[in-house]
Amino acid sequence: MFWADEVVAEVEKSLPVKKKFIVRDEKTASGRVHIGSLRGVVIHGIVAQALAEKGYDVKYYYEINDSDPMDGLPVYLDKEKFLKHMGKPLKDVPSPESPDEAPTPEKNYARYFGNEFVSVIKRLGFKPEFYLNSTLYAEGKYDPLIDIVLENPDEIRRIYKEVSGSEKQEDWNAVQVVCEKCGKVGTTTVVGSTGPRGNKIVEYVCEPAKVKWAVGCGHKGKVAPYLGRGKLPWKVEWAAKWFIFPVDIEGAGKDHSVSGGSREVAARIIKEVFKGTPPINVPYEFFTFSGAKMSSSKAIGASAKEVADMLPEELLRFSMVRNRPERHIDFDPTEGTMPRMFDFFDETIAIAFGRKESDVAPDNKRALHFSLINPADEKDYFRARFSRIAFLMQMPQLDLLEEIAKLKGGKLTAQEKEDAMRRASYAKKWLKDYALENDKFTVQEKAPELMKTLTAAQKQFLASVAALLKQKDWEGEELHGAIHELRKKSPLEAKQAFQAIYVALLGKNSGPQAGWFLESLPKEFVIERFSSV
Repeated sequence: MFWADEVVAEVEKSLPVKKKFIVRDEKTASGRVHIGSLRGVVIHGIVAQALAEKGYDVKYYYEINDSDPMDGLPVYLDKEKFLKHMGKPLKDVPSPESPDEAPTPEKNYARYFGNEFVSVIKRLGFKPEFYLNSTLYAEGKYDPLIDIVLENPDEIRRIYKEVSGSEKQEDWNAVQVVCEKCGKVGTTTVVGSTGPRGNKIVEYVCEPAKVKWAVGCGHKGKVAPYLGRGKLPWKVEWAAKWFIFPVDIEGAGKDHSVSGGSREVAARIIKEVFKGTPPINVPYEFFTFSGAKMSSSKAIGASAKEVADMLPEELLRFSMVRNRPERHIDFDPTEGTMPRMFDFFDETIAIAFGRKESDVAPDNKRALHFSLINPADEKDYFRARFSRIAFLMQMPQLDLLEEIAKLKGGKLTAQEKEDAMRRASYAKKWLKDYALENDKFTVQEKAPELMKTLTAAQKQFLASVAALLKQKDWEGEELHGAIHELRKKSPLEAKQAFQAIYVALLGKNSGPQAGWFLESLPKEFVIERFSSV
């Protein structure tokens, strides 16, 4: 059974009488959002889709958390401009676009990074209801829960200790407030509260040395912790969010889902303090970029936007959807990953549409269903291989669409032309930023110095290829086969023979498939170069 269908089956078993479900996910806008954060988006989006396709009423909410304090400074920001804002809620930090201007609800740090991520989510075809965490605070949704937290500090301390072993001091209180003087929340400590529910007043101090990443102003004050003036720490806040909506399904990364982790702390808090029910978990593994775990503040890996610009939306969805959530995914665009991804995706589509005779694995067929943004509009058409387009992109003397029409064996449709040009844009970016040297080539106008290293047998082989080219105008595939036959008659190993071709034309020991490569070049130029040896 496909993993999303397994989740639906678990939901139906755990909540058999429900017909309406709430799915939720979130991201703290602490910096440029990396590709790893898209995994949660995709998993929750596919689960919501699978439930909806079975006839259930499903709401998928996605939060941009703009209330957390700025507790890390991304390396790509101006330290001098942002250091003074450390500890403030992210919504109250200026936008990196205009760091000297005062933040506004429409233009601030969280909006800057959050909006970029939201645009990527929409490009991928997911349509959750987006909201800001600060909106929940401003609307008073947290207020009743803040009262409960203020009244039950011992219970919350006990849960932290029993679940994670974290011991809080006896005077520790989970609620923090935004300092009235400096505007920081990460540096405040509530030292007392009085009054009934809905009308409490808390006493607090903004401590200069409470945390290592921010400096409090030392102000002492009293304030009502409502309508956004108060703030819950994230494990308590996580439980509060589940209670507010209330959430039925919300997965979490493996670092949060381990025994004794933050997910378990939040689950205990919602059950024992808020008297609610924790949502069904869908634990998932990391998505890493070339082996690096994603980190927004440390600028490790590639941003979600960068990778979304690198791959078609359907292919990016497919690369995540076809892997079970508990399977780690590492995306390395430098190791031939991208050509293989395109080829596998194309093959799956061809089999699914019956253009290629083979059996498509049930999971891949189901993954394809969840990867196509508009399945009803999807039509079978000729897709040129990514590797072939990347090859043609490096041959400026050729007309890309004409060459792809030759590969198809007929005239291209408007959709096929559009797909080819789109893939060409991805190939151009891949060649520029990620492709290994073996994937790149430039035909040398003059005979390369490296030709002097060729053996007598290699020189004779090039002369034979030159004679072969004089016979007629060859098609790439036919020429490739003929070159292989020539090689078999020579004393050379395949690697030595083809190395001679690449050395003579590119000045390097490797290159693209020889038959199609030679076909794409002016025949007289190749004959002259090989004969000159």
